[in-house]
Amino acid sequence: MSPSSQTVAFDHQAKKPDSTVNAEVDLTKLQKYRRFSMHPLTVLGCVILGGFLGFMAPSFSLNLSVVGMVYVDLLKMIVMPFMVSAIIFSLQNLFHAGGGSQILGRVLIVFVSFSVIVAAVSAGLFMLASPGDHLSESVKSSLGAIVGANSESINFDMFLWKADEIPKEATISDLLTSLIPTNIFAALASDDTLKALVFALLFGFAVGQVPSRVSGGLNQTLETIYKSCQTLTQWMNFPLPFVLICLSASQMAKTGFEPLRAMSGFVITFLGISAVLLGMAVLVIRSCASISLSDTIRAMRAPFALGVATNNSATCMAAMIEALADILGFSKSRVELLVPLSVSLLKVGAVAYFVCASLFVADLYGRDMAAVDVGLVVLISFMAGFASSGMAGIVSIALVGTICKYLNLPFEAAFILFVAVDPICAMARTAVTVVAGCAAVALICPKPTD
Repeated sequence: MSPSSQTVAFDHQAKKPDSTVNAEVDLTKLQKYRRFSMHPLTVLGCVILGGFLGFMAPSFSLNLSVVGMVYVDLLKMIVMPFMVSAIIFSLQNLFHAGGGSQILGRVLIVFVSFSVIVAAVSAGLFMLASPGDHLSESVKSSLGAIVGANSESINFDMFLWKADEIPKEATISDLLTSLIPTNIFAALASDDTLKALVFALLFGFAVGQVPSRVSGGLNQTLETIYKSCQTLTQWMNFPLPFVLICLSASQMAKTGFEPLRAMSGFVITFLGISAVLLGMAVLVIRSCASISLSDTIRAMRAPFALGVATNNSATCMAAMIEALADILGFSKSRVELLVPLSVSLLKVGAVAYFVCASLFVADLYGRDMAAVDVGLVVLISFMAGFASSGMAGIVSIALVGTICKYLNLPFEAAFILFVAVDPICAMARTAVTVVAGCAAVALICPKPTD
């Protein structure tokens, strides 16, 4: 080799580390920004800033709702292919590796135990706080004014928006019909999460029985879909602070402060209970992962922030899997199977909300709750949590009416009150569901290896 060619080769090799360093610097900056955007203080600050903007400029803030709608729709776009590919791919690997049948019993025990414990803790803490027992006359007047002003419009609004109708009491036949997909393509097209979940589970069990030499091509295809959806979700985390400001501003512009002030006791109590449940879930994850509390909190930043931002636990699946498998080191194949299951079936945030809302209605009407009544609320809220899978927003709130029905309490008059403050409560509900789902998965999976 001539000296000139050696010089060219040397120069080429000398430039290569510089480009690599620049790429690493850019990647580090992106990671720092992502950590900043997911930090709980950033999330809280953006929500407060958006609320202030909505209060000061309501007409402008109403136009910002489209930002949140587009963002949530983009995340929902990924949910179905991500969930189906993750479950089938994980079940296939799980059965080929062995141990698939052993984990199902633990799933049932943990999911039921979590729901019952959350319902009981929520009932105990809410009754201890009793936010509806000592309402001032001004607050009672505000509540009455809101209900009275909207009592005639409730039926009209419910008629226009079919999704907001209070559902009829479900029967066993209705439950089975809602679970079994007669046409999987129709279920995917209609965004029916439960039916898609049942299909993915059954198909995953079947694929797990097929020899690896036959199912190898499908395995690679599913892994490609799964990785692509995970990458898309990570990209969509970058505009999160801006989206939070827009969502909070538009919601404040729609509802104003009056419903929040009138329902402040309920909202503050529910947020406090949610904080306790989040703390319990973080401690479970810390114990299972055998790491420090600060490291556990850092690992849960992304799932928590996405839950608060989107109010949709399904959109948090990629972040939950990344936190549990990539950061905390739990078994990736099992995490990829259990996270979609927990998101679809373990609605502990909704369970806590059903308990608190039912007890608050009882307080509003001066109903003395005996131990049997509280036990009934806990039991029905536990079942309603599983029934709320696939529901969101006002539709899930309407399930509180089913619980009140068993207590002979009117719920229709108070319905509009819960609708008014739901944007805040939905953030807490989703955050509890997501972090508690991570805790359940951590408890079911074996401890991570060093």
